[in-house]
Amino acid sequence: MPVTVLVGVQWGDEGKGKIIDVLTEKTEMVVRFQGGNNAGHTVEIGKEKYVLHLVPSGILRKGTDNVIGNGLVVDPSALMSEMKELAERGVDISGIQLSSKAQLIMPYHKLMDAMKETRLPDSKKIGTTKRGIGPAYADKASRTGIRAYEILDLKRFETRFREQAESYNKIFSEAGIEILDIDSEWSKLAESAKYLASHVIDTVVTVNAAARTGKNILFEGAQGAMLDIDHGTYPYVTSSNTTSGGACTGSGVSPKMIDTVYGVMKAYSTRVGEGPFPTELFGEEGENLRKAGNEYGATTGRPRRCGWFDAVACRYSCMINGVDKLAITKLDVLDNLPELKICTAYEVNGKITENVPADTDELAKVKPVYETVEGWMTSTCDAREFSELPEKAQAYLRKIAALAGADIGIISVGPKREQTFYA
Repeated sequence: MPVTVLVGVQWGDEGKGKIIDVLTEKTEMVVRFQGGNNAGHTVEIGKEKYVLHLVPSGILRKGTDNVIGNGLVVDPSALMSEMKELAERGVDISGIQLSSKAQLIMPYHKLMDAMKETRLPDSKKIGTTKRGIGPAYADKASRTGIRAYEILDLKRFETRFREQAESYNKIFSEAGIEILDIDSEWSKLAESAKYLASHVIDTVVTVNAAARTGKNILFEGAQGAMLDIDHGTYPYVTSSNTTSGGACTGSGVSPKMIDTVYGVMKAYSTRVGEGPFPTELFGEEGENLRKAGNEYGATTGRPRRCGWFDAVACRYSCMINGVDKLAITKLDVLDNLPELKICTAYEVNGKITENVPADTDELAKVKPVYETVEGWMTSTCDAREFSELPEKAQAYLRKIAALAGADIGIISVGPKREQTFYA
């Protein structure tokens, strides 16, 4: 049964979009299973660059069904805008399926998100994208959220929206911030509801039917394992399960159907937003790595924090995800460095550990234990197979994969589709 899950094993931004683009060459269905439009998957094909936020990355392969699963929170206006933009660029969007069980992000969720973040002291800020992701998931858990199937009945949808908006406006009014213009926001929502209605379907049924008939299915994760709501650096995490287990709950398929798990990681480390980041580089060293890797968020444009490869965090991620194969990206960013450091352990309160502390405050205080290796000091951008890489680059890849505890499956040495190859 050719069913594959692909997840990030760091803090997101690992290059999942381009790896998925390669894997989808023989894939018949791509399924997003968690998160929302806080994700930003970048794919470059020739001179064309696409940044996808809600639409699965398989949209750029003709004949592929693209499923937005029940585990997502979906901003209707954002999805409509993304689909329209793709259509204007000649992309066929007819195969997009929106789960009838997906929760919807409403305008009041975004206001609540911004209100909460701006009121936190700097030391407590999460670094949210302020797109309403957390509040929408909170409404889901509180059983007050609005699901996608409700847009099929506009009168019902309007009633539910207005009831919830009035409730939120009371909170905003008491907090002394600007309240939501309910009439204006409903006008926008009605437009997006009409546009999306034909794509709403029970995707639990369609995905399981595809799996039973032996179709090639790829489950596309967003963010990264270290941002998982349960297993990440809580509370500096996203609001969903970003690990491979989330593919089952976020799509309605049985774990028995999963054949292979791909874990995507950079050849170094990055993180956006707040929270502990043990191998972070500061000053000129960090800025040089950021510039070399063009490390700015595809969704927010925020500069990413950069650091050396953290084998402790990646090994933990590979364990909880059950990673079978690694896809290692941005190897080319390290081409001009004479030496590289690999974090192989942490020093915590004078003791050495190879495990990630569960206590985030403790993780913020760890000292990385580094092993230094020689760089290769030559371009890898033209390599099209593993044997064409410099020997020292090959040795580096083998070492970080062994430390992470999984086999190398795919290597990427640049942003273009042709710069990614199977190992």
